[in-house]
Amino acid sequence: MVQVLAAAWALFLGLMLLMVGNGVQGTLLGIRGTLEGFSTFQMSLVMSAYFLGFLGGSRLTPRLIQRVGHVRVFAALGSMTSAILVLYPTLAEAWVWIGLRVMIGFCFSGIYVTSESWLNDAVSNENRGKALSLYVIVQMVGIIGAQGLVVLGDPSGFVLFVLPSVLVSMAFLPMLLTASPTPHFQATKAMTLRELWVISPLGCVGTFLIGGIFSALFGMASVYGTQAGFTVPEITLFIALIYTGGLLMQYPVGWISDRMDRRILILAVAALGGASALAGAVAGTVFLPVLVAAFLVGGTANPLYALVLAYTNDMVEPEKMAATSGGLIFINGVGAVAGPVVTGWMMSAAGPEGFWLYIACLMLGLSGYAVWRMTQRRATVTVEDTAPYAPITPAASPVAVAAASEVYADNVEDVVGESATLPTATRGNG
Repeated sequence: MVQVLAAAWALFLGLMLLMVGNGVQGTLLGIRGTLEGFSTFQMSLVMSAYFLGFLGGSRLTPRLIQRVGHVRVFAALGSMTSAILVLYPTLAEAWVWIGLRVMIGFCFSGIYVTSESWLNDAVSNENRGKALSLYVIVQMVGIIGAQGLVVLGDPSGFVLFVLPSVLVSMAFLPMLLTASPTPHFQATKAMTLRELWVISPLGCVGTFLIGGIFSALFGMASVYGTQAGFTVPEITLFIALIYTGGLLMQYPVGWISDRMDRRILILAVAALGGASALAGAVAGTVFLPVLVAAFLVGGTANPLYALVLAYTNDMVEPEKMAATSGGLIFINGVGAVAGPVVTGWMMSAAGPEGFWLYIACLMLGLSGYAVWRMTQRRATVTVEDTAPYAPITPAASPVAVAAASEVYADNVEDVVGESATLPTATRGNG
Protein backbone atom coordinates (compact mmCIF):
# COMPACT_ATOMS: atom_id res chain seq x y z
CA MET A 1 0.00 0.00 0.00
CA VAL A 2 2.82 2.41 0.91
CA GLN A 3 4.58 1.56 -2.35
CA VAL A 4 1.42 2.36 -4.35
CA LEU A 5 0.95 5.67 -2.52
CA ALA A 6 4.58 6.64 -3.07
CA ALA A 7 4.30 5.92 -6.80
CA ALA A 8 1.04 7.82 -7.38
CA TRP A 9 0.63 10.24 -4.46
CA ALA A 10 -0.02 13.21 -6.75
CA LEU A 11 -2.87 11.40 -8.49
CA PHE A 12 -4.41 10.33 -5.18
CA LEU A 13 -4.15 13.88 -3.86
CA GLY A 14 -5.93 15.23 -6.92
CA LEU A 15 -8.62 12.55 -6.66
CA MET A 16 -9.11 13.37 -2.98
CA LEU A 17 -9.70 17.06 -3.78
CA LEU A 18 -12.14 16.10 -6.53
CA MET A 19 -14.13 13.93 -4.14
CA VAL A 20 -14.22 16.66 -1.50
CA GLY A 21 -15.47 19.18 -4.07
CA ASN A 22 -18.11 16.80 -5.39
CA GLY A 23 -19.17 15.83 -1.89
CA VAL A 24 -19.65 19.45 -0.85
CA GLN A 25 -21.84 20.32 -3.84
CA GLY A 26 -23.90 17.15 -3.51
CA THR A 27 -24.87 17.91 0.10
CA LEU A 28 -25.11 21.66 -0.34
CA LEU A 29 -27.58 21.56 -3.21
CA GLY A 30 -30.08 19.51 -1.24
CA ILE A 31 -30.01 22.06 1.58
CA ARG A 32 -29.95 25.16 -0.63
CA GLY A 33 -32.75 23.87 -2.87
CA THR A 34 -35.05 23.63 0.12
CA LEU A 35 -34.11 27.15 1.20
CA GLU A 36 -34.95 28.35 -2.31
CA GLY A 37 -38.42 26.80 -2.03
CA PHE A 38 -37.93 23.94 -4.50
CA SER A 39 -40.42 21.08 -4.08
CA THR A 40 -39.32 17.54 -3.30
CA PHE A 41 -40.19 16.51 -6.86
CA GLN A 42 -38.12 19.36 -8.29
CA MET A 43 -35.16 18.39 -6.10
CA SER A 44 -35.47 14.76 -7.18
CA LEU A 45 -35.19 15.86 -10.82
CA VAL A 46 -32.18 18.03 -9.98
CA MET A 47 -30.43 15.14 -8.26
CA SER A 48 -31.36 12.63 -10.95
CA ALA A 49 -29.95 14.94 -13.64
CA TYR A 50 -26.44 14.43 -12.25
CA PHE A 51 -26.61 10.69 -12.89
CA LEU A 52 -28.03 11.22 -16.36
CA GLY A 53 -25.02 13.39 -17.17
CA PHE A 54 -22.68 10.91 -15.47
CA LEU A 55 -24.04 8.07 -17.58
CA GLY A 56 -23.61 10.11 -20.75
CA GLY A 57 -20.09 11.13 -19.76
CA SER A 58 -19.03 7.54 -19.13
CA ARG A 59 -20.12 6.68 -22.68
CA LEU A 60 -18.82 9.74 -24.56
CA THR A 61 -15.62 10.71 -22.74
CA PRO A 62 -13.60 7.78 -24.11
CA ARG A 63 -14.38 9.01 -27.63
CA LEU A 64 -13.31 12.54 -26.74
CA ILE A 65 -10.05 11.26 -25.27
CA GLN A 66 -9.31 9.24 -28.38
CA ARG A 67 -9.92 12.33 -30.56
CA VAL A 68 -8.10 15.11 -28.68
CA GLY A 69 -6.14 13.44 -25.85
CA HIS A 70 -6.28 13.26 -22.06
CA VAL A 71 -4.88 16.68 -21.23
CA ARG A 72 -7.27 18.70 -23.40
CA VAL A 73 -10.31 16.74 -22.20
CA PHE A 74 -9.17 17.06 -18.59
CA ALA A 75 -8.63 20.81 -18.83
CA ALA A 76 -11.89 21.48 -20.66
CA LEU A 77 -14.05 19.48 -18.28
CA GLY A 78 -12.28 20.91 -15.25
CA SER A 79 -12.85 24.49 -16.38
CA MET A 80 -16.52 23.82 -17.04
CA THR A 81 -16.95 22.14 -13.64
CA SER A 82 -15.47 25.09 -11.76
CA ALA A 83 -17.72 27.50 -13.65
CA ILE A 84 -20.89 25.49 -13.03
CA LEU A 85 -20.24 25.27 -9.28
CA VAL A 86 -20.36 29.06 -8.90
CA LEU A 87 -23.41 29.40 -11.17
CA TYR A 88 -25.76 27.52 -8.82
CA PRO A 89 -26.38 30.38 -6.34
CA THR A 90 -26.63 33.00 -9.08
CA LEU A 91 -29.19 31.03 -11.14
CA ALA A 92 -31.40 29.58 -8.42
CA GLU A 93 -34.15 28.17 -10.63
CA ALA A 94 -35.06 24.49 -10.51
CA TRP A 95 -35.02 23.96 -14.28
CA VAL A 96 -31.71 25.79 -14.61
CA TRP A 97 -30.24 23.60 -11.88
CA ILE A 98 -31.43 20.48 -13.74
CA GLY A 99 -29.50 21.57 -16.81
CA LEU A 100 -26.43 22.46 -14.76
CA ARG A 101 -26.56 19.09 -12.98
CA VAL A 102 -26.63 17.22 -16.29
CA MET A 103 -23.57 19.19 -17.37
CA ILE A 104 -21.66 18.74 -14.12
CA GLY A 105 -22.49 15.03 -14.01
CA PHE A 106 -21.04 14.72 -17.51
CA CYS A 107 -17.96 16.69 -16.45
CA PHE A 108 -17.28 14.72 -13.27
CA SER A 109 -17.70 11.45 -15.13
CA GLY A 110 -15.19 12.58 -17.75
CA ILE A 111 -12.79 13.84 -15.08
CA TYR A 112 -12.94 10.49 -13.28
CA VAL A 113 -12.37 8.59 -16.52
CA THR A 114 -9.32 10.72 -17.29
CA SER A 115 -7.77 10.75 -13.82
CA GLU A 116 -8.44 7.05 -13.24
CA SER A 117 -6.75 6.32 -16.59
CA TRP A 118 -3.60 8.00 -15.26
CA LEU A 119 -3.86 6.06 -12.00
CA ASN A 120 -4.44 2.74 -13.74
CA ASP A 121 -1.43 3.36 -15.96
CA ALA A 122 0.75 4.32 -13.00
CA VAL A 123 0.40 0.96 -11.23
CA SER A 124 1.44 -2.53 -12.23
CA ASN A 125 -0.62 -5.71 -12.44
CA GLU A 126 0.94 -6.87 -9.17
CA ASN A 127 -0.29 -3.90 -7.12
CA ARG A 128 -3.48 -2.97 -9.00
CA GLY A 129 -5.63 -4.55 -6.29
CA LYS A 130 -3.91 -2.46 -3.62
CA ALA A 131 -4.33 0.65 -5.77
CA LEU A 132 -8.07 -0.02 -5.99
CA SER A 133 -8.27 -0.41 -2.22
CA LEU A 134 -6.47 2.88 -1.71
CA TYR A 135 -8.68 4.53 -4.32
CA VAL A 136 -11.83 3.45 -2.45
CA ILE A 137 -10.37 4.84 0.78
CA VAL A 138 -9.60 8.15 -0.95
CA GLN A 139 -13.12 8.35 -2.40
CA MET A 140 -14.83 7.69 0.92
CA VAL A 141 -12.55 9.89 3.00
CA GLY A 142 -13.00 12.72 0.48
CA ILE A 143 -16.80 12.62 0.72
CA ILE A 144 -16.71 12.24 4.52
CA GLY A 145 -14.34 15.20 4.81
CA ALA A 146 -16.58 17.26 2.54
CA GLN A 147 -19.35 17.10 5.12
CA GLY A 148 -17.14 18.91 7.62
CA LEU A 149 -16.66 21.77 5.17
CA VAL A 150 -20.39 22.28 4.63
CA VAL A 151 -20.85 23.38 8.26
CA LEU A 152 -18.21 26.11 7.91
CA GLY A 153 -20.44 28.50 6.01
CA ASP A 154 -24.00 29.61 5.42
CA PRO A 155 -25.86 27.41 2.88
CA SER A 156 -27.93 30.43 1.87
CA GLY A 157 -24.81 32.38 0.93
CA PHE A 158 -22.25 32.23 -1.87
CA VAL A 159 -19.01 31.12 -0.16
CA LEU A 160 -19.87 27.42 0.10
CA PHE A 161 -20.35 27.28 -3.66
CA VAL A 162 -17.01 28.94 -4.30
CA LEU A 163 -15.24 26.44 -2.03
CA PRO A 164 -15.85 23.29 -4.16
CA SER A 165 -15.03 25.32 -7.28
CA VAL A 166 -11.63 26.15 -5.81
CA LEU A 167 -11.05 22.57 -4.65
CA VAL A 168 -11.84 21.14 -8.08
CA SER A 169 -9.52 23.67 -9.74
CA MET A 170 -6.73 22.80 -7.29
CA ALA A 171 -7.26 19.08 -7.92
CA PHE A 172 -5.89 19.42 -11.44
CA LEU A 173 -2.54 20.82 -10.32
CA PRO A 174 -0.98 17.65 -8.86
CA MET A 175 -2.34 15.58 -11.72
CA LEU A 176 -1.18 17.80 -14.56
CA LEU A 177 2.20 18.57 -12.95
CA THR A 178 3.01 14.94 -12.16
CA ALA A 179 5.79 13.31 -14.13
CA SER A 180 3.53 10.42 -15.13
CA PRO A 181 3.21 10.19 -18.93
CA THR A 182 -0.15 10.43 -20.66
CA PRO A 183 -1.61 6.93 -20.51
CA HIS A 184 -2.64 4.82 -23.45
CA PHE A 185 -6.43 4.69 -23.51
CA GLN A 186 -8.54 1.92 -24.93
CA ALA A 187 -12.32 2.08 -24.57
CA THR A 188 -14.08 -1.02 -23.27
CA LYS A 189 -16.90 -2.41 -25.37
CA ALA A 190 -19.96 -3.49 -23.42
CA MET A 191 -21.93 -6.67 -24.01
CA THR A 192 -25.52 -6.54 -25.15
CA LEU A 193 -28.15 -6.66 -22.42
CA ARG A 194 -29.31 -10.04 -23.69
CA GLU A 195 -25.82 -11.49 -23.39
CA LEU A 196 -25.47 -10.10 -19.88
CA TRP A 197 -28.81 -11.54 -18.86
CA VAL A 198 -27.81 -14.99 -20.11
CA ILE A 199 -24.54 -14.78 -18.15
CA SER A 200 -26.04 -13.60 -14.86
CA PRO A 201 -29.62 -12.50 -14.22
CA LEU A 202 -28.69 -11.77 -10.60
CA GLY A 203 -25.82 -9.56 -11.75
CA CYS A 204 -28.13 -7.53 -14.03
CA VAL A 205 -30.90 -7.09 -11.46
CA GLY A 206 -28.39 -6.45 -8.68
CA THR A 207 -26.47 -3.71 -10.46
CA PHE A 208 -29.70 -2.00 -11.55
CA LEU A 209 -31.10 -1.94 -8.01
CA ILE A 210 -27.79 -0.90 -6.48
CA GLY A 211 -27.62 2.01 -8.92
CA GLY A 212 -31.00 3.18 -7.65
CA ILE A 213 -29.95 2.77 -4.02
CA PHE A 214 -26.64 4.60 -4.39
CA SER A 215 -28.13 7.53 -6.30
CA ALA A 216 -30.77 7.95 -3.59
CA LEU A 217 -28.09 7.99 -0.90
CA PHE A 218 -25.78 10.35 -2.78
CA GLY A 219 -28.46 12.61 -4.22
CA MET A 220 -31.39 12.64 -1.81
CA ALA A 221 -29.84 12.22 1.66
CA SER A 222 -29.55 15.96 2.24
CA VAL A 223 -33.08 16.51 0.87
CA TYR A 224 -34.32 13.92 3.36
CA GLY A 225 -32.43 15.63 6.17
CA THR A 226 -34.01 19.01 5.46
CA GLN A 227 -37.48 17.45 5.22
CA ALA A 228 -36.90 15.69 8.54
CA GLY A 229 -36.07 19.03 10.16
CA PHE A 230 -32.43 18.28 10.93
CA THR A 231 -29.95 21.13 11.32
CA VAL A 232 -27.08 21.54 8.85
CA PRO A 233 -24.52 19.94 11.24
CA GLU A 234 -26.93 17.03 11.79
CA ILE A 235 -27.42 16.56 8.04
CA THR A 236 -23.68 16.51 7.40
CA LEU A 237 -23.14 14.01 10.24
CA PHE A 238 -25.91 11.84 8.83
CA ILE A 239 -24.32 11.81 5.36
CA ALA A 240 -20.81 11.31 6.76
CA LEU A 241 -21.98 8.16 8.58
CA ILE A 242 -23.41 6.72 5.35
CA TYR A 243 -19.94 6.83 3.79
CA THR A 244 -18.14 5.88 6.99
CA GLY A 245 -20.20 2.70 7.03
CA GLY A 246 -19.35 2.11 3.37
CA LEU A 247 -15.65 2.52 4.10
CA LEU A 248 -15.48 0.36 7.23
CA MET A 249 -17.66 -2.50 5.96
CA GLN A 250 -16.14 -2.74 2.46
CA TYR A 251 -13.25 -4.90 3.61
CA PRO A 252 -15.01 -7.32 6.02
CA VAL A 253 -17.59 -8.02 3.30
CA GLY A 254 -14.78 -8.57 0.79
CA TRP A 255 -12.95 -10.94 3.16
CA ILE A 256 -16.10 -13.00 3.73
CA SER A 257 -16.97 -13.04 0.01
CA ASP A 258 -13.75 -14.88 -0.80
CA ARG A 259 -14.73 -17.69 1.59
CA MET A 260 -18.36 -18.53 0.80
CA ASP A 261 -21.03 -18.68 -1.91
CA ARG A 262 -21.38 -15.06 -2.98
CA ARG A 263 -25.09 -15.42 -3.66
CA ILE A 264 -25.69 -16.18 0.01
CA LEU A 265 -23.62 -13.16 1.00
CA ILE A 266 -25.51 -10.91 -1.46
CA LEU A 267 -28.74 -12.17 0.09
CA ALA A 268 -27.52 -11.51 3.64
CA VAL A 269 -25.98 -8.08 3.02
CA ALA A 270 -29.05 -6.86 1.10
CA ALA A 271 -31.36 -8.20 3.82
CA LEU A 272 -29.35 -6.38 6.49
CA GLY A 273 -29.52 -3.18 4.45
CA GLY A 274 -33.26 -3.57 3.94
CA ALA A 275 -33.90 -4.20 7.63
CA SER A 276 -31.76 -1.19 8.54
CA ALA A 277 -33.71 1.03 6.13
CA LEU A 278 -37.00 -0.17 7.62
CA ALA A 279 -35.63 0.69 11.06
CA GLY A 280 -34.80 4.17 9.76
CA ALA A 281 -38.38 4.57 8.55
CA VAL A 282 -39.74 3.46 11.93
CA ALA A 283 -37.38 5.84 13.73
CA GLY A 284 -38.89 8.74 11.80
CA THR A 285 -37.07 11.91 12.77
CA VAL A 286 -35.49 10.60 16.00
CA PHE A 287 -31.88 11.47 15.26
CA LEU A 288 -29.79 8.80 17.03
CA PRO A 289 -31.60 5.76 15.54
CA VAL A 290 -31.46 7.47 12.14
CA LEU A 291 -27.67 7.75 12.46
CA VAL A 292 -27.39 4.01 13.20
CA ALA A 293 -29.58 3.24 10.19
CA ALA A 294 -27.44 5.53 8.00
CA PHE A 295 -24.25 3.73 9.02
CA LEU A 296 -25.71 0.27 8.33
CA VAL A 297 -27.39 1.21 5.05
CA GLY A 298 -24.22 2.86 3.78
CA GLY A 299 -22.18 -0.08 5.04
CA THR A 300 -24.26 -2.53 3.02
CA ALA A 301 -25.05 -0.50 -0.12
CA ASN A 302 -21.45 0.35 -1.02
CA PRO A 303 -19.92 -3.16 -0.75
CA LEU A 304 -22.89 -4.69 -2.57
CA TYR A 305 -21.79 -3.18 -5.88
CA ALA A 306 -18.33 -4.72 -5.72
CA LEU A 307 -19.84 -7.98 -4.47
CA VAL A 308 -22.31 -8.26 -7.37
CA LEU A 309 -19.57 -7.27 -9.84
CA ALA A 310 -17.25 -9.96 -8.46
CA TYR A 311 -20.03 -12.56 -8.51
CA THR A 312 -20.93 -11.79 -12.13
CA ASN A 313 -17.30 -11.99 -13.22
CA ASP A 314 -17.13 -15.43 -11.61
CA MET A 315 -19.56 -16.48 -14.35
CA VAL A 316 -17.43 -15.47 -17.36
CA GLU A 317 -14.10 -16.29 -18.88
CA PRO A 318 -11.25 -13.82 -18.18
CA GLU A 319 -11.18 -12.41 -21.72
CA LYS A 320 -14.87 -11.41 -21.46
CA MET A 321 -14.70 -9.73 -18.05
CA ALA A 322 -14.03 -6.21 -19.31
CA ALA A 323 -16.99 -6.34 -21.70
CA THR A 324 -19.20 -7.76 -18.94
CA SER A 325 -18.24 -4.95 -16.58
CA GLY A 326 -18.90 -2.35 -19.28
CA GLY A 327 -22.45 -3.62 -19.68
CA LEU A 328 -23.03 -3.70 -15.94
CA ILE A 329 -21.91 -0.06 -15.66
CA PHE A 330 -24.60 0.93 -18.15
CA ILE A 331 -27.29 -1.01 -16.24
CA ASN A 332 -26.11 0.55 -12.97
CA GLY A 333 -26.27 4.01 -14.56
CA VAL A 334 -29.85 3.53 -15.75
CA GLY A 335 -30.85 2.52 -12.22
CA ALA A 336 -29.05 5.56 -10.83
CA VAL A 337 -30.94 7.96 -13.10
CA ALA A 338 -34.28 6.58 -11.89
CA GLY A 339 -33.33 6.46 -8.20
CA PRO A 340 -33.76 10.09 -7.08
CA VAL A 341 -36.99 10.54 -9.08
CA VAL A 342 -38.67 7.52 -7.48
CA THR A 343 -37.31 8.51 -4.07
CA GLY A 344 -38.70 12.02 -4.47
CA TRP A 345 -42.11 10.64 -5.44
CA MET A 346 -42.16 8.39 -2.37
CA MET A 347 -41.07 11.26 -0.10
CA SER A 348 -43.85 13.43 -1.53
CA ALA A 349 -46.37 10.68 -0.82
CA ALA A 350 -45.11 9.36 2.53
CA GLY A 351 -43.03 12.21 3.93
CA PRO A 352 -39.35 11.92 4.91
CA GLU A 353 -39.83 8.22 5.71
CA GLY A 354 -40.30 7.63 1.98
CA PHE A 355 -36.52 7.93 1.65
CA TRP A 356 -36.03 4.89 3.85
CA LEU A 357 -38.96 2.96 2.39
CA TYR A 358 -37.56 3.31 -1.13
CA ILE A 359 -34.17 1.94 -0.07
CA ALA A 360 -35.82 -0.87 1.92
CA CYS A 361 -37.90 -1.93 -1.10
CA LEU A 362 -34.83 -2.17 -3.34
CA MET A 363 -32.63 -3.87 -0.76
CA LEU A 364 -35.25 -6.46 0.18
CA GLY A 365 -36.12 -6.89 -3.49
CA LEU A 366 -32.49 -7.76 -4.24
CA SER A 367 -32.37 -10.16 -1.30
CA GLY A 368 -35.57 -11.85 -2.42
CA TYR A 369 -34.38 -12.14 -6.01
CA ALA A 370 -31.13 -13.74 -4.80
CA VAL A 371 -33.20 -16.33 -2.92
CA TRP A 372 -35.23 -17.05 -6.03
CA ARG A 373 -32.13 -17.43 -8.21
CA MET A 374 -30.70 -19.92 -5.72
CA THR A 375 -33.80 -22.07 -6.21
CA GLN A 376 -33.25 -22.06 -9.98
CA ARG A 377 -29.68 -23.31 -10.00
CA ARG A 378 -27.20 -24.67 -7.53
CA ALA A 379 -23.78 -23.05 -7.19
CA THR A 380 -21.60 -24.01 -10.16
CA VAL A 381 -18.45 -22.09 -9.22
CA THR A 382 -16.60 -23.33 -6.17
CA VAL A 383 -15.18 -20.95 -3.61
CA GLU A 384 -11.68 -22.01 -4.66
CA ASP A 385 -12.38 -20.98 -8.26
CA THR A 386 -13.72 -17.50 -7.51
CA ALA A 387 -11.58 -14.45 -8.10
CA PRO A 388 -10.68 -12.37 -5.05
CA TYR A 389 -13.01 -9.49 -4.26
CA ALA A 390 -11.81 -6.14 -5.63
CA PRO A 391 -13.13 -3.07 -3.76
CA ILE A 392 -14.97 -0.64 -6.01
CA THR A 393 -17.81 1.82 -5.44
CA PRO A 394 -20.91 2.59 -7.53
CA ALA A 395 -19.42 6.04 -8.21
CA ALA A 396 -16.45 4.58 -10.08
CA SER A 397 -15.99 5.28 -13.77
CA PRO A 398 -15.57 2.55 -16.42
CA VAL A 399 -11.79 2.86 -16.06
CA ALA A 400 -11.79 1.87 -12.38
CA VAL A 401 -14.26 -0.94 -13.03
CA ALA A 402 -12.09 -2.16 -15.92
CA ALA A 403 -9.12 -2.16 -13.53
CA ALA A 404 -11.13 -4.31 -11.14
CA SER A 405 -11.86 -6.66 -14.04
CA GLU A 406 -8.13 -6.94 -14.69
CA VAL A 407 -7.64 -7.97 -11.06
CA TYR A 408 -10.37 -10.63 -11.42
CA ALA A 409 -8.96 -11.89 -14.72
CA ASP A 410 -5.37 -12.09 -13.48
CA ASN A 411 -6.40 -14.08 -10.43
CA VAL A 412 -8.71 -16.40 -12.37
CA GLU A 413 -5.90 -17.15 -14.80
CA ASP A 414 -3.61 -17.91 -11.87
CA VAL A 415 -6.17 -20.31 -10.43
CA VAL A 416 -6.67 -22.00 -13.79
CA GLY A 417 -2.94 -22.30 -14.24
CA GLU A 418 -2.58 -24.04 -10.89
CA SER A 419 -5.54 -26.39 -11.27
CA ALA A 420 -5.35 -27.31 -14.97
CA THR A 421 -8.34 -26.26 -17.06
CA LEU A 422 -11.53 -24.78 -15.60
CA PRO A 423 -14.51 -26.63 -17.11
CA THR A 424 -16.75 -24.49 -19.24
CA ALA A 425 -19.79 -25.92 -17.47
CA THR A 426 -18.83 -24.12 -14.29
CA ARG A 427 -19.59 -20.69 -15.73
CA GLY A 428 -22.76 -18.96 -16.89
CA ASN A 429 -26.41 -18.53 -15.90
CA GLY A 430 -25.63 -16.85 -12.56
